[in-house]
Amino acid sequence: MTAFVVVIPARHGASRLPGKPLRPLAGRPLIAHVCERALASGAAQVLVATDDERIAACARAAGAEAVMTSPAHRSGTERIAEVAERLGWDEGRIVVNLQGDEPLVPPQLAAEAAALLARSGAAVATLAAPLETPAALFDPNVVKVVCDAAGRALYFSRAPVPWAREAFAGGAPPALPPAGAWLRHIGIYAYRAGFLRRYAGLPPSPLEAVEALEQLRVLWHGEAIAVGITAHRPGPGIDTEADLAAAEAMLREGGRRGANGGDSG
Repeated sequence: MTAFVVVIPARHGASRLPGKPLRPLAGRPLIAHVCERALASGAAQVLVATDDERIAACARAAGAEAVMTSPAHRSGTERIAEVAERLGWDEGRIVVNLQGDEPLVPPQLAAEAAALLARSGAAVATLAAPLETPAALFDPNVVKVVCDAAGRALYFSRAPVPWAREAFAGGAPPALPPAGAWLRHIGIYAYRAGFLRRYAGLPPSPLEAVEALEQLRVLWHGEAIAVGITAHRPGPGIDTEADLAAAEAMLREGGRRGANGGDSG
């Protein structure tokens, strides 16, 4: 198994859902659920990188370590780069960025991303899963990725890409065309600590600012991102109140299945 560490970037001032890491989910702060998933991933170490002492306290209570970082960071990757520099990690250490708003992420996805990076020549590795509904494809909160023949990212977007010219001419169709292969990006990244140090010195790209997607900085500066297609379906990320309610319902349903002897996930 590829050795890796997990760092969870978590800031208090999220624009769409302020205080998101501390929002209650099934009786616990959201960040506690993310820590639980990370600790079950096989990581050698799990840290939360944050700018808020309350988030740090929740992370420690959940069994993770916490590192206080600058409030000035523009992205989670910048925050993780500070951790790598401060802790003096060697250039080849594999670091997995597990987003702080993914409380239902399957734990094995972190190991999948780390293994993909280890066997690829890319600067970054990430994951994707097939999109199956027009609603998800046309949802700007669901990030899409388009890849080349070698499985490397060409572009990430909140828009429905690739655009099926005929099928989408009138807007979202009742079903996706059978000839397409649309991919939902899963917000997990694996990098080597040496790349994180390079990333910290790269200026933001115009595309990153327009789409509000930090991974576009990597592509803008000519670095490769390897994309693995996973069979493990992620639960919803938390961007809105509706997402929070959906995650709450999924956790309740999972608990009921577990109580009845089924798979609680």
